[in-house]
Amino acid sequence: MNAKNVNTPSTLHFDVLIVGSGLAGLNAALLLAPTRRVAVITKRAMKEGSSGLAQGGIAAVWDKNDSFQAHVDDTLVAGAGLCDVAATRFVVEQAPQAIAWLQTMGVPFSEENGRLHLTREGGHSARRIAHVTDATGAAVQDTLIERVRRTPNITLFENHTLVDLITSAKLDPLGNRQAGANQCLGLYALDDVTDEVITFEAQHTILATGGAGKVYLYTTNPDTATGDGIAAAWRAGCRVQNMEFIQFHPTCLYHPHAKSFLISEAVRGEGGRLLLPDGTRFMPQHDARAELAPRDIVARAIDFEMKKGGFDCVYLDISHQPLAFLKEHFPNIYARCLELGIDISKQPIPVVPAAHYTCGGVLADLDGRADLGGLYAIGETACSGLHGANRLASNSLVECMVFARAATQVIDQTPVAKPRELPAWDDSRVSDADEAVVISHNWDELRRFMWDYVGIVRTNKRLERAAHRIALLQGEIHEFYAAFHVTRDLLELRNLVQVADLIVRSAQSRHESRGLHFSRDYPQTDAVAQPTTLVP
Repeated sequence: MNAKNVNTPSTLHFDVLIVGSGLAGLNAALLLAPTRRVAVITKRAMKEGSSGLAQGGIAAVWDKNDSFQAHVDDTLVAGAGLCDVAATRFVVEQAPQAIAWLQTMGVPFSEENGRLHLTREGGHSARRIAHVTDATGAAVQDTLIERVRRTPNITLFENHTLVDLITSAKLDPLGNRQAGANQCLGLYALDDVTDEVITFEAQHTILATGGAGKVYLYTTNPDTATGDGIAAAWRAGCRVQNMEFIQFHPTCLYHPHAKSFLISEAVRGEGGRLLLPDGTRFMPQHDARAELAPRDIVARAIDFEMKKGGFDCVYLDISHQPLAFLKEHFPNIYARCLELGIDISKQPIPVVPAAHYTCGGVLADLDGRADLGGLYAIGETACSGLHGANRLASNSLVECMVFARAATQVIDQTPVAKPRELPAWDDSRVSDADEAVVISHNWDELRRFMWDYVGIVRTNKRLERAAHRIALLQGEIHEFYAAFHVTRDLLELRNLVQVADLIVRSAQSRHESRGLHFSRDYPQTDAVAQPTTLVP
């Protein structure tokens, strides 16, 4: 553990630290604010996370012809037998309450005849997706950010990057190390404006840092999705689970000027058809559910057709729907495509698969608790058991809310502890980096070989090659981290390489194909589904 110079502010004390400003973090902050002093720490501006990019919506049972059991069953099918049944039922049954809470917050959900308009997405047996046109995440996040900014007891720390968690075991390595004794006491965070590393202390720390899509060359995720919480929890001694299951969204807009723009699952839910460049529809040959098959099946089908035909992309055609329908249901997709010269009412949309969602993460229980005392992981950072081997569309936002509420209820029931002083960050023996190009080069190399070797289709040989390169990168980054002042770029690279290592190790330990993990060397699916749990 490094520590800081005399100019660093003394320890900042709060009751709860929340790392991340997406739906999970904001939800938790608002629920805790009436009784606790909360710090929300986010490494860029409040809006620059994955939650705001979610287009489709939030899955919950509202229709009288639908049922909790049907939603559970759909989730279990998509999860390829690996979902935790108790966690799945817990989330499904709490989902309507979560959406109702958002309505009280003022989220303007789309309605029809005075009731929530429900759409349908791949893998769902009924219409149960509540949405705000095709920009649900942005509407939810904007509403909650406005609430958070004017709520007493919440202090915002934008442009602060998580460096590491502070644990009792790190402070006293020879102390009591028996099971359950290690506690999370707070964290170090880099103030990107002042380049100071700040010490934060709290009785409770919630990791809501999102996923790790930036470990891949092509992703629908924002630049912030670098696996910070997963890597920090692993370094602190927490188990991670099911990291091999990276969901590749089938339909990311393919255009040189469109950075990671997602074409919502709902486009296929409303009749969009996937076509080869010559106009041939191909999904019925891959799955009886055609375009409404779960994402892993659709992504592999597109990957197969692109490689077989040597195509740069395939096409998603929704032009048979009336213009008024498209403008009403997909106003943002319509407008963005039109900006790029694609009129979706007259021509198909060029699309490719892209890394989209991290189904695994920090192992957490139904209260969001990780292995470390006082540490919680919620949202995409966590492995709650809901998603199994493949996340069902629109289950992610509701997971954020359900586990935010569960974690905050536990925190609210815990007596408030006295604050303690923690050691400052010491970088007195390091210098400024003189070779920043090393970071950018390693970043590019990592994302490219992860895409080539640990992507939609995997082999033993590809995983071995990835593992070899990761080991070399880890050595270089360790030397860099020990010798130079930390920067956000260095911290993100360190976390991405750690997450890449966890993904590859998890993939190598699974000798079958299941859900999002497809191996040419092990094409069979085992009779019994077992999670992949890695222990530090």
